[in-house]
Amino acid sequence: MSLPNCPKCNSEYVYEDGILLVCPECAYEWDPNEAAEEEGLVVLDSNGTRLSDGDSVTIVKNLKVKGASKDLKQGTRIKNIRLVEGNHNIDCKIDGFGAMKLKSEFVKKI
Repeated sequence: MSLPNCPKCNSEYVYEDGILLVCPECAYEWDPNEAAEEEGLVVLDSNGTRLSDGDSVTIVKNLKVKGASKDLKQGTRIKNIRLVEGNHNIDCKIDGFGAMKLKSEFVKKI
């Protein structure tokens, strides 16, 4: 089992010291169990890549939009997304459509 890189300096030379993980380069110590709890909202795209606010994504399949005369086409690029809680966990603005909420399972990170 490999240990994660240091969250402060991204060093790969992390070692275990009891229940803590220690970075020899920056002397940062942390509990890996607490780090998982602090991360908060975790949103994954269709490929399992973690998304964050400000990312650019692309739509992976044609999506019908209720009340619109045309569909969102596969390959449509969306810039500067915002992650929100709920079933539709991506809040964005799409050129030609305006403000939309999308499910993360229908997009992939660029």
